[in-house]
Amino acid sequence: MPESVEGGVVVAELAFSTSDLARVRFAVSPMWEVAPSFRLLTSAAAHPIHRPWADQVRPRMVAAGLDRGWLRELVPPTGGYVPDFLNPAPTGPAPTPAAERDAIRASAADRVRQDLDHLARHQGNLGPRLRALRDDPPGLLAKLTEELETYWELVLAPYWARIRAVLDADIRYRARLAAEHGTGHLLNDLHTSLSWDGTALRMTRRKQPLTRTTAGTGLLLIPSVFTGPGLRTRTTLPDPPQLAYPARGVGTLWEPRSVTRTDALAAVLGRSRTLVLAELEIPDSTTQLAHRTGLSPAGVSQCLTALRDAGLVSAHRAGRSVLYARTAAAEALLQAASA
Repeated sequence: MPESVEGGVVVAELAFSTSDLARVRFAVSPMWEVAPSFRLLTSAAAHPIHRPWADQVRPRMVAAGLDRGWLRELVPPTGGYVPDFLNPAPTGPAPTPAAERDAIRASAADRVRQDLDHLARHQGNLGPRLRALRDDPPGLLAKLTEELETYWELVLAPYWARIRAVLDADIRYRARLAAEHGTGHLLNDLHTSLSWDGTALRMTRRKQPLTRTTAGTGLLLIPSVFTGPGLRTRTTLPDPPQLAYPARGVGTLWEPRSVTRTDALAAVLGRSRTLVLAELEIPDSTTQLAHRTGLSPAGVSQCLTALRDAGLVSAHRAGRSVLYARTAAAEALLQAASA
């Protein structure tokens, strides 16, 4: 698989056989959102799109010490290489966070050491945690995945229903493109740095070659709300090459979604439960919901219990408190009620 230079710009080319084209697929991956979201939260600059989310979650992240833990050493703050073992290849269309953490915990020791050596070449050295991890991957991967679980619960899980809706919508759009116009049209539409010439996928501005000798067959396409404006790739044998790209619709991700017509819903759920559900525009605690709704904390707690039992609310531990968030089913219900 060649690498060329056109007009001073490095172009990597990934060849496709008929078998490779037949193995192009999409996946939603929680772990692919971890590194870019952490980099955004630790950046000194406010992101124009993600600022509402960052302002909500950054204080919780700092209070939990996550800005000083494993991720601080694993994710370079200004971009660059992130160890490949943090992004195991999804085996299905939508692996759970727990399944991906299990895959990280099961990473081969040689794979972890190779990735950390690569990171050291990029950064100049490894921090104390990563030096210890390199010495004892089986013993310390469990510690790392514990932090990843905490990060997920604090930073991403309360917002996952909203994020997942954007990712699923992107996949539906691109699947329709492929069905109506073919895989080549799909690949040409993914990103301005990508182009398809009928036999190979060409990627400009890539620093390293992208070859079939360093990755498996097919191509795994992963939409992401935090990756952007560029692309992120992972090429690790025997896995298929993974390509994370900015999902369509990210610009509307955090826009307020007012619920204006709830009378019909209140007739089914009850006025108080509907009020609590409508107030969960952003994930919040029982105390804050009581303050905003005028209901008593005990009343809010009863509503949340009922809504959670009905699958309309999820709960996420945030230090000493619990954050409640609307589920995808609740978002669909409120959208239908407001239509």
